[in-house]
Amino acid sequence: MRIARFSIDGNVAFGAVEGEGPDGLVLDIIKGIPYAEFELSGTKVPLSKVRLLPPVLPNKVVAIGRNYAEHAAELGNEVPDVPVAFFKPTTSVIGSGDAIEYPSFSSELHHEAELAVVIGRMCREVPRERVKDVIFGYTCANDVTARDAQKREKQWARAKGFDTSCPLGPWVETDLDPHDLTIQATVNGEQRQLGRTSDMIRSIEDLVVHITEAMTLLPGDVILTGTPAGVGPLHVGDEVAVTIEGIGTLTNKVIKRG
Repeated sequence: MRIARFSIDGNVAFGAVEGEGPDGLVLDIIKGIPYAEFELSGTKVPLSKVRLLPPVLPNKVVAIGRNYAEHAAELGNEVPDVPVAFFKPTTSVIGSGDAIEYPSFSSELHHEAELAVVIGRMCREVPRERVKDVIFGYTCANDVTARDAQKREKQWARAKGFDTSCPLGPWVETDLDPHDLTIQATVNGEQRQLGRTSDMIRSIEDLVVHITEAMTLLPGDVILTGTPAGVGPLHVGDEVAVTIEGIGTLTNKVIKRG
């Protein structure tokens, strides 16, 4: 099931996305919240009549760096011995169709297409065999990065945590095998990244076990699983799209910060 979060007439709700094609998609409004048992209301609205919001409002986004060997190599980095984890704050999260604001402290903004894991229940110290039980679903992500700041500052908080640096969407797909999906990024329609989730160095199971050894994850929290090779520059006016097989396409335009 595809679960979207949206606004219409000033109201925010979740809905199940039904239909196919840009003109055939409708939202069946959900009673309650999707992390618990819920019912579909039967009240349906065309997707074209609503504004899509970030599909979740995470308490935290835990991101993983250098989880694809070719991406590590293209930036001159070695594959780390253990997963490299960092945080993106909630203020970095935007939805599909929202604008990425080019930060004033950078002149080298990069796209990074990623599969995002959405957590469905509170969990800590999750054993590998129980990982699937704590996952709500999957969505597309763009780990937008101020590459020059990342190099200059030797840490990633500002470079990857600035406002609008974490587009998520367009919705969460709850019924998906994530282990061998095509993941790609385009800029103004030109393909920049193309890879498969099967090329991850550490699997989703490995990442959930590793992260929950240290911290509790809450419903709606997000794990970014790393990006394949092909990252590159974004400029004001560019439209960047992340497409993942079985999920959909996350699209955002880059604007100058006002």
